[in-house]
Amino acid sequence: MTAGTIVLLRHGRTAYNAAMRLQGQIDIPLDEIGQWQAEQGGRALATAHRAAKIVSSDLTRAYDTALAYAAALEGDHEVVPDPRLRERSFGEWEGLDDAAMAAGWPQEHAAWKRGAEPTSTGAELKVDVAARMVGAITEHAEPMGEDETLVVVSHGAAITLAVTGLLGLDTSVWRGLSGMHNVHWSHLHRSRPGATPAWRLVAHNLGAGFPLDEWNAGPDWNLEPSGESA
Repeated sequence: MTAGTIVLLRHGRTAYNAAMRLQGQIDIPLDEIGQWQAEQGGRALATAHRAAKIVSSDLTRAYDTALAYAAALEGDHEVVPDPRLRERSFGEWEGLDDAAMAAGWPQEHAAWKRGAEPTSTGAELKVDVAARMVGAITEHAEPMGEDETLVVVSHGAAITLAVTGLLGLDTSVWRGLSGMHNVHWSHLHRSRPGATPAWRLVAHNLGAGFPLDEWNAGPDWNLEPSGESA
């Protein structure tokens, strides 16, 4: 047996997201807009997918997003933390913005933009991220019923690599999925027994239905400026 549906949900916005700084495994909390996104996105996801089990990265931004989704469901839903669901580690680049990475590691940064591995920074290999993500997801899904849904709350790069791995693609080179917006999700259905790959991607990067500029601006997106000088 295994869960029939897997949903992978990215966490809400953080101050590092807003500043375009690479987070990796630094434990950054949600900012105010991220908390709003988690609440709105959690409600939207709850109307589409009702989890039988919720698991999350143990990093605060993901775990708090998972709690917001759990709160939107009826009844008492536990969130199970799992460190294997953390974001990809980027070593010395964590906390830096793109300009700082390019200035300090020009060759490695240019290669990374082309899809290569920035191993000189101590970054985790993509295949290793995919292996731990797929291992954790399949382990949590295995004891579940085929009519049940597993919701996994994680991070942008980690989710992209997990989906790639679940589809049986080469995680070291395949880059055919777009990045995930904050509190957006992808979902996969289990293929029929013996089919290859074992999972099928049904939808990718779905959200609560807000235009993206409004989603990124938060609940005050429609407030008119006062015209007063600060």
